[in-house]
Amino acid sequence: MIFFAENLNLIPIISLEGGKERTDDRRGQGVFNKVIHAMEHLKKRRLFYGASITVSTENLVTTTSSSYITLLKDLGCQIIFFIEYVPSEAGTEHLALDETGIAKMEVNLEKLRNEFADVIFLFFPGDEKALGGCLAAGRGFFHIGPDGRAEACPFSPYSDSNVAQKGLKETLKSPFFAKLRASGLIGGEHTGGCTLFEYEDQVKTMLNRI
Repeated sequence: MIFFAENLNLIPIISLEGGKERTDDRRGQGVFNKVIHAMEHLKKRRLFYGASITVSTENLVTTTSSSYITLLKDLGCQIIFFIEYVPSEAGTEHLALDETGIAKMEVNLEKLRNEFADVIFLFFPGDEKALGGCLAAGRGFFHIGPDGRAEACPFSPYSDSNVAQKGLKETLKSPFFAKLRASGLIGGEHTGGCTLFEYEDQVKTMLNRI
């Protein structure tokens, strides 16, 4: 907590899956209570923080309900990222939102934005449609892996650079990122899903040809 109090340019984002049962089921037993405890401390110190929620077919209704958002808001949460579940593991395809699920998510999100004007809501990658397409590979963001590898997107974990070795500015000049941005996959037509995940084979080919 002291670290974030001394570095206000950094915003802690805490991952949840919904209530206690679903969060502990995916994140490990006891995680939900630890998360709530951390949120209470952040609120006590009046620190700006947010929550990240992976939205699937199993928790969409719960996590986009007014009662759930009220719980997070009362704990001091001021920004909420809804991350659409991407089936990167075989056998989990049923958890991904289909067109009907995405449409319901967008309707629920609009209601939440109207009801909770003092909370920031972002839907990823759904909101990218309104921002001119995929924002990965440095167009709007990139993902840093645990080992410092600079990845275009959390759902496309391929890299030719390491932030720990090159720093942020040089990493943004990555040949791989540049190639992705020039390919048309980044910033192009957006269907609502993860573009780079959908075109994984093309992404791998680009990386191998650098």
